[in-house]
Amino acid sequence: MKDQSDIFIIGGGVNGTAIAADAAGRGLSVTLCEKNDLASGTSSACSKLIHGGLRYLEFYEFGLVRSALREREILLRRAPHLISPLEFVLPHTKHTRPAWLIRLGLFFYDHLARRRYLPRSKTLDLHNTLYGASLSPELQRGFSYFDCFVDDARLVIANALSAHHHGAAILTRTTFLSAQRENAVWKIELQDTLSKKIFHHYAKMLINVGGPWVKQIQNKIIATDLTFDIELDKGSHIVVPKIYEGDFAYILQNEDNRVVFAIPFLEKFTLIGTTDVHLSENPETSNITPEEEDYLCKAMNGYFKKSIGKTDIIWSFAGVRCLQASAGGNTSTITRDYKLLIEDKNNAPLLTVIGGKFTTHRTLAEQAVSKLQPYFPSMRGAWTATKPLPGGDFPESNFTDFLQRLKQDFPWLPSDIATHYAKNYGTQAYLFLASANNLSDLGQSFSDVLYEKEVDYLIQHEWARTAEDILWRRTKLGLFFSREEEEKLRKFLGQRGC
Repeated sequence: MKDQSDIFIIGGGVNGTAIAADAAGRGLSVTLCEKNDLASGTSSACSKLIHGGLRYLEFYEFGLVRSALREREILLRRAPHLISPLEFVLPHTKHTRPAWLIRLGLFFYDHLARRRYLPRSKTLDLHNTLYGASLSPELQRGFSYFDCFVDDARLVIANALSAHHHGAAILTRTTFLSAQRENAVWKIELQDTLSKKIFHHYAKMLINVGGPWVKQIQNKIIATDLTFDIELDKGSHIVVPKIYEGDFAYILQNEDNRVVFAIPFLEKFTLIGTTDVHLSENPETSNITPEEEDYLCKAMNGYFKKSIGKTDIIWSFAGVRCLQASAGGNTSTITRDYKLLIEDKNNAPLLTVIGGKFTTHRTLAEQAVSKLQPYFPSMRGAWTATKPLPGGDFPESNFTDFLQRLKQDFPWLPSDIATHYAKNYGTQAYLFLASANNLSDLGQSFSDVLYEKEVDYLIQHEWARTAEDILWRRTKLGLFFSREEEEKLRKFLGQRGC
């Protein structure tokens, strides 16, 4: 790695990696640092949806919704292995909005942006249909619309791979200690979190994409006049055994006017979320609380025939959103749009990113990098809207056809493993399958699905170091692993020097 770059990015979440990919693809030299693993914060702890934000129409956020709907189509083309259409069912109850208002909102949702891949909304009869089979019998009608499900952490990895393929340096487990302007460049002090070695890097521009840690990072930047306020909002989720049949999700409105999603997850589970809790403390300390678990279970039990409780929870996680500050104090009404702030001082500019939502990460990155044009006049133009992310480069973005091709190319692969490879890696799976001719060629087995070839690929190409990296971010196989299997993987990683 060179010790100087055009831009230096702090933060390895979806926005940081997307900015790195966009900038590197425009010809800039890029270095990104992340104190932990990629996507180890908010970007692996969201509701895992690419959506326009139907409820934001209620707050007249038409521009944000239009932009998100456009991005939904673009992202479906860019990463069709990681993003898939998902139908949402909205049961109508007495405490929800009037039916005419919901239909009006869905009309806008259908028409604010052009669509190619997703059907339009419709009214549903829940009686004697699969849509209503698991719901309380008094729920007779509802509405249906489409958004998308995404493997959030893997989308971050795909952006990091894109950045790396365009020449960016990705420094995981590297803590940002400080930065100061020195002779029209940034002198950046870093620490390797494993070896504890301190070293320096130099860059013409510094970009703070710390998400909920943006203020802590700002406090480590010396002699900056930039000031801003943010709100921190915790969203918690639970995963329980599947509570209904069907490959559609539910969007359920509570009496407090918040919505909770029930989403089919990994075929055997239901993902439920999210809460909306204002935080004032350090985001490092946020975890789901018993009160939040009760809230989510109660939300489900108000709609479904089958009741759930805390003992049904298999996995839970909490993510902290960074929002623009608002005087209102109600985080659920604060805009999810983003703000880009540039401080141009001593010919060493600082760009700070505040807010944003997962769906609009590509446009955020594109606009952020476009703001750098005055400082890098030879920089190439925007490019990401028409180019697939690594793994998504298969014809017509048709995942079904790609999966079939993968199974034909490797007929000896069990169907569940082939599907796992296709969904997680897309065409990147060929990197570790190319030399394999049978199951034994995949090496040591850690479970029915995870083999040595995949683990080595994750170490060599995707910055994985620990069992948590592999089981909970690169894959979600942690939901299926026994303690013995996890220990076997840990021992193997130790042998690999991780």
